[in-house]
Amino acid sequence: MIEIEGLVRRFGDLTAVGGISLKVAKGEVLGFLGPNGAGKSTTMKMITGFIAPSEGRITVCGHDVVEQPFEAQSAIGYLPEGAPAYPDMTPEQFLNFIAQVRGLKAEAATKAVEAAVARTGLQGVLNQRIETLSKGFKRRVGLAQAILHNPPVLIMDEPTDGLDPNQKQAVRTLIRNMSAEKAIIISTHILEEVDAVCSRAIIIDKGRIVADGTPAELLARAPSKRMDDVFRALTTPDAEINAEGRA
Repeated sequence: MIEIEGLVRRFGDLTAVGGISLKVAKGEVLGFLGPNGAGKSTTMKMITGFIAPSEGRITVCGHDVVEQPFEAQSAIGYLPEGAPAYPDMTPEQFLNFIAQVRGLKAEAATKAVEAAVARTGLQGVLNQRIETLSKGFKRRVGLAQAILHNPPVLIMDEPTDGLDPNQKQAVRTLIRNMSAEKAIIISTHILEEVDAVCSRAIIIDKGRIVADGTPAELLARAPSKRMDDVFRALTTPDAEINAEGRA
């Protein structure tokens, strides 16, 4: 459902992403990991069409993201970093607006908004201005808009950022419940989250993939289970992946 071939992104003399290739199938939850500045968010922005690649090709559900942006983006639900929204709107107004943008009308729009609100627990704040909400509730508004149109592909940048432990557990359960029918990519710095919801994990460093395997396989490389130790173990020269993409 997601295919990436030779993806490169340069910003002047800086190569932020240096030739990433990967595939994500229906039913997979891919954890996207790496130290700050590794190229995670840049890669996710290219998959969603937010920024264009310098080289390479991305297809989503068979649609080229550059050549067929409308078709590709229609299949994607995207939760970017920071959960941007219109601060003077209420969650109800914002989600109804997103439903219109996604082409949902009348009863279909109402049902989609109601389902997204129920799944993300926004019932108690529907009529508050978004700018007055806590970071956790703003994140939930962002998650609600991402799943509103029931997309086959979900791209989520730190989906549980700012949530309390109970809210994190609820979001992880939601991701697991949706995963069978979707291809999902999430970036996270929380090892517990990778182990809890991801069927596969990729670690990138300096814009390149250095490890690709199950969470258990990657965590086995760092007995302490500390994220910085995992990165250190997997970004040393002898940790480079082989031709089959395995660590």
